[in-house]
Amino acid sequence: MEERLQKILSQAGVASRRKAEELIVTGRVTVNGEIVTQLGSKADFGRDHIKVDGKLLHAPKNMVYLALNKPKGCVTTVSDPEGRPTVMELLRGVKERVFPVGRLDYNTEGLLLFTNDGDLANRITAPKSHMQKTYVAKVTGALTRDEEEIFRAGIPMHGKRTAPAALRLIKHGTNPWYEIKITEGRQNQIHVMFKHFGKLVEKLRRVKIGPLELDQPPGRYRHLTNPEVAKLRRAVGAEQADQ
Repeated sequence: MEERLQKILSQAGVASRRKAEELIVTGRVTVNGEIVTQLGSKADFGRDHIKVDGKLLHAPKNMVYLALNKPKGCVTTVSDPEGRPTVMELLRGVKERVFPVGRLDYNTEGLLLFTNDGDLANRITAPKSHMQKTYVAKVTGALTRDEEEIFRAGIPMHGKRTAPAALRLIKHGTNPWYEIKITEGRQNQIHVMFKHFGKLVEKLRRVKIGPLELDQPPGRYRHLTNPEVAKLRRAVGAEQADQ
């Protein structure tokens, strides 16, 4: 059965659908020996020979779901042209080809998911899923009550207001800690939101994605349990789509 090429790449565990589109338009994908750069092109995974960077694709035999506690000082990419450490270097012992679901900025720590389940990854990262992510942040100074309300309602960011967020002070002090819950994943979003009020984020850690909580030391990963995967699928409506 013919399907869009970016969907096939995602299902094969090559990358998320958005990243797969980048692979196509940059000429890194071939179908039966021909370079394909047109988004929307279709192929038959069972019939056609599809290659990425010269490597023939095979359907993943096992679906893999991993949770990593990302330390700061590494990039959320499969490879880095600047030679910086990547999150993939922390997945020692993982034989399957997996990719990160979404991203965390270079100096942001915390929960990061990996999988070769392209459909689930796409559902988690899609804006319409409204998947809630929970962070804790150490900030250079407390917000006033009025500023907290403005933060929760949304602030201007690159010409577009941020979606409503939850904000809670969890540790008082000169440099207090806040818990933030957002449903977007815009680059440096939490840093920009606090900077709007003249505050800098000294430390930032993601502690929860939807129903999944961070529970392992920095730099360590673990496989998700079947009940955890089921919860995640329910959270993005994947179970209904499978029925």
